[in-house]
Amino acid sequence: MRYVQEFRDPKAARALLAEIGRVLDQIGATRESPVHIMEICGGHTHAIFRYGLDKLVPEGLEFIHGPGCPVCVLPMSRVDECVEIAERPEVIFTTFGDAMRVPGTRKSLMQAKAGGADIRMVYSPLDALELARRNPGREVVFFGLGFETTTPSTALSIQQAAREGLTNFSVFCNHITVPPPIKALLDDPHMVLDGFVGPGHVSMVIGTRPYDFIARDYGKPLVVAGFEPLDLLQSVLMVLTQIRDGRAEIENQYARVVPADGNPVSLAAIADVYEPRPTFEWRGLGEIDASGLRIRDAYRAWDAEEKFGIGYGAGRARVVQEPEGCACGMVMTGRCKPVDCPQFGTGCTPEMPLGALMVSSEGACAAYYQYGGARAPQAAE
Repeated sequence: MRYVQEFRDPKAARALLAEIGRVLDQIGATRESPVHIMEICGGHTHAIFRYGLDKLVPEGLEFIHGPGCPVCVLPMSRVDECVEIAERPEVIFTTFGDAMRVPGTRKSLMQAKAGGADIRMVYSPLDALELARRNPGREVVFFGLGFETTTPSTALSIQQAAREGLTNFSVFCNHITVPPPIKALLDDPHMVLDGFVGPGHVSMVIGTRPYDFIARDYGKPLVVAGFEPLDLLQSVLMVLTQIRDGRAEIENQYARVVPADGNPVSLAAIADVYEPRPTFEWRGLGEIDASGLRIRDAYRAWDAEEKFGIGYGAGRARVVQEPEGCACGMVMTGRCKPVDCPQFGTGCTPEMPLGALMVSSEGACAAYYQYGGARAPQAAE
């Protein structure tokens, strides 16, 4: 296929849906409950609702929305620490736009900016590097946030800053990794998961081999998927076929983009700049061992936690409770749907978000609100 339209062909979609229905019927002959497939990536969640795939798939299949949105799983304590750094008079704080409106316990970065903090939205850590070059008398801090997808660009920026001796640039590192939270979900006895649609963008960097433990140790299939409708439908069919056949393997539907061994340049940059944190807190999942990354000692001069004596760098990471009535943690772990949250569409909207899932471009609540027509009745009246 050469053009994106080919991945949205209605005739091909109908054929895939018919085959999905046929395989579901074969599986359903031996079970009473629906097949639960978790799409890990928030980008997949939005694609499912944007194209109405949740309504098109036959009965007997239920999508479970996973914790694959890095903004959504960021604990409120880390947002508070962002604000604390940003409000220092010597700091220019830079961030991707997704993080601007995520609420902390006191305020969001957007509210801190309105209060006078010098906070600037950037499209790349290289933009932050350029700000550091142009403002040698200021401390420029980049909010390093994201899974393995965005981690390499931050690592390469730190390497460039080191080559230039640009010590007024630093990174507040909140980069996290995908495999550990999947393991945490599989270890949860309350989770009912039959298979996974694996993340496409993350897998472009790390490849498919880091997921081998899912099939080997837990007997669950995972299929790495692209983001177009036919990608997702084909991936779901591949997962269902494995379940029907009694197999558990790691398969790659997105082979046109994702190599089995990942991107060697990106992986080398990550290995050079970062090391695993002993533990890191995830919103909704709690602390997960070796799930976060920290900057190695060789690059300590560019570590904002060390520079400003904050967070894990100061040995004082705070655990902050969710706002009362907010079900972000339950939604991110697949225990409930966004519309089951009492705040959905009333106390929590994209304009006035209570939780990160409503404000992030990859959040499940934002997907339901934007595409699903699944707003709370009070909000629709």
